[in-house]
Amino acid sequence: MEKLHHIIEAQQFDRVWLENELFPLAREMEKIAEQGGASLIPGKKMITFFYEPSTRTRASFEMAMDMIGGKVVFSTENAGQFSSVVKGETIEDTMRVLSSYKPDVIVLRSDEEGMAKRAAAFSSVPIINAGDGTGQHPTQALTDVFTIWKRLGRIDNLAIAIVGDLARGRTAHSLAYLLSKFSGIKIYFVSPEATKVKDDIKNYLKRHEIWFAEENDLRMVTPKVDVIYQTRNQKERGTLSDAYIIDKEILGLMDKNAIIMHPLPRNEEISIGVDKDPRAAYFKQAENGLYVRMALLKMILT
Repeated sequence: MEKLHHIIEAQQFDRVWLENELFPLAREMEKIAEQGGASLIPGKKMITFFYEPSTRTRASFEMAMDMIGGKVVFSTENAGQFSSVVKGETIEDTMRVLSSYKPDVIVLRSDEEGMAKRAAAFSSVPIINAGDGTGQHPTQALTDVFTIWKRLGRIDNLAIAIVGDLARGRTAHSLAYLLSKFSGIKIYFVSPEATKVKDDIKNYLKRHEIWFAEENDLRMVTPKVDVIYQTRNQKERGTLSDAYIIDKEILGLMDKNAIIMHPLPRNEEISIGVDKDPRAAYFKQAENGLYVRMALLKMILT
């Protein structure tokens, strides 16, 4: 794979890069973070430009930049209200202007699918897609596969249930694309009929000969999987379902070595009591996002 520049979608990464470059470097970044950081990219500057509110993604990117010796020079979490976007400025013009101020990287979260790709076409510096509407969230997917690899010691021959609003869930989309890089993968898409995974993802998996099934009962799938990847009930995108909650019953059906993941924030889809179970991996998953983003920034900026 060529030197990392823009990060737009999960499909752009290959298995060799993941296993030989990203995972080892993220491990190194974990050690650096534990030591309080290091000056790896002195003088490098980052802009975080978010159209949607964010806690984990924005904080982890900004902390990652600081941990490796760079700095955030401009940051907004409500660009739709507190930038020239409110005056009607297009993403193309915004990126032309922001990149002309000579940052070294721009981290962009948008509320519109495909906006990151459009931004990259008009930016003179690397763009990192931190989530584009109902499209993708590639750095979350990289965090997810890194978490699986750390916890289970493998990604090949993995059985995973991806649960929830799969029509609109960008984290689920990116993860499905990324898992297709490995062998022996079985994906159970578990969702209500109204929020089933889209055909473009299913067609991609078929082309790459990845086994998948669509189910509507998490209880039937749970004993068969190594990972339950729960996603959030997306109130802001018009979806709320109580049908797929991970609770004590689900814990009783899980294999003792299986894990529960969630990109967070959660609503009621994972009961609070699940947090104490050793198979709950979602808070460690969030922590791993720091190390993965440190690694990605180092790759882009050195």
